[in-house]
Amino acid sequence: MNADQRSGNSSFSARLLERLLPANNNEPETKAQLVELLRQAKNRTLFNTDALAMMEGVLQVSDLRVRDIMIPRAQMVVLKRDATLPDILPTVTRSAHSRFPVIGEDRANVVGTLLAKDLLHYFTAPERFKMRDVLRPAVYVPESKPLDVLLKEFRSSRNHIAIVIDEYGAAAGLVTIEDVLEQIVGDIADEYDFDEGTSIMQRDKHTYTVKAQTPLSTFNDYFQTNYTSPHNDTIGGLVLNALGHLPDRGEQVTIAPLTFSILAADSRRIRLLSVNSAEHTQDAANSSDAQNQEAP
Repeated sequence: MNADQRSGNSSFSARLLERLLPANNNEPETKAQLVELLRQAKNRTLFNTDALAMMEGVLQVSDLRVRDIMIPRAQMVVLKRDATLPDILPTVTRSAHSRFPVIGEDRANVVGTLLAKDLLHYFTAPERFKMRDVLRPAVYVPESKPLDVLLKEFRSSRNHIAIVIDEYGAAAGLVTIEDVLEQIVGDIADEYDFDEGTSIMQRDKHTYTVKAQTPLSTFNDYFQTNYTSPHNDTIGGLVLNALGHLPDRGEQVTIAPLTFSILAADSRRIRLLSVNSAEHTQDAANSSDAQNQEAP
């Protein structure tokens, strides 16, 4: 970059700051003050709500760690190291992912990654497939790595997936570049609005909406349940394990004494659940059946 370009960029930054600053010209000294300044600028229609959300997302990324957004180990879609092509094709096609962790003895032992595009060579000769021929080295990152550092590493290495390891070196989950970018551009909006910091919301006398990432301990305290699992730390992980597959919206499973319905899920994880008592769900079903029988 030459001197003229640097001068031009400095002038632009100065003009932007001049427009953002209020009349008293007090520069922000903390991140909270900067966010408030941006919100005031948005109220003066210097930019729209979407732009404000992205700027706040950029600021938030530097405060988050990998552990805050990773896909937990129990929810990872994985392939086994000794699997054949017919073994893995249903998982690859059903999940529609482009990258997969490959595990050894268990999910804590991720030995590499597989790219779905590498399987194209074997469609005409599936007997030639050997996992070791397509296995790529996994990228490992600690749970404590800041998200802004991870994003920089993703961009410089052109890598899109990393295995998150705990203090003992075991896989705790995975994180993708899409997960990081989602913190900036925001999640897909839906009709289920939670107050900040809220993970459980009562809808009516019997129905609750619950974020899938709610810790089991928090869920148990709220619903007076005793759910435990050696492999799952969240209610979403428990439901996923009970279903045995990544569900579509509307699927249900009962884990006594509650019935869980999937409100929102994508190709990697469950996001939102509807929770009812199993007894109330059965009563509602019986009532519906009775009404159908009475109908002429």
